[in-house]
Amino acid sequence: MGIREDIYYEGGPHIGDLILNLLIGLTVVGIPLTVGAIVRALWLRFRITDRRITVTGGWKGRDRTDVIYSEIVKIVKVPRGIGFWGDMVLTLRNGSRLELRAVPKFREVYDYINEKVAAKNPQYSATANK
Repeated sequence: MGIREDIYYEGGPHIGDLILNLLIGLTVVGIPLTVGAIVRALWLRFRITDRRITVTGGWKGRDRTDVIYSEIVKIVKVPRGIGFWGDMVLTLRNGSRLELRAVPKFREVYDYINEKVAAKNPQYSATANK
């Protein structure tokens, strides 16, 4: 029997990211952005629980990355799509970074992750990351 986790968010990227990039793809310059948005819409999935963050992606969803909150030292968020969705970058203790692209309700997700990181990391300063 595994450890029970309460899921805060589980799903893919915001649909607005796909729609906006499909419109941009009507130009020749925007075709790479459109292909990236289609791949994200098909295979990128986020799962944020009270214990960890899991990102499944890559070609056909074959790559999986799990991060526990005690490993996070910095979080940066960037609004996109008139603020309906946004990107986040989680910097880990070992210096690597995990990018979460087109996260729906990213402000609420950011606050939730900040809350969990502050609880697991006593030296973490949430105000320094805003």
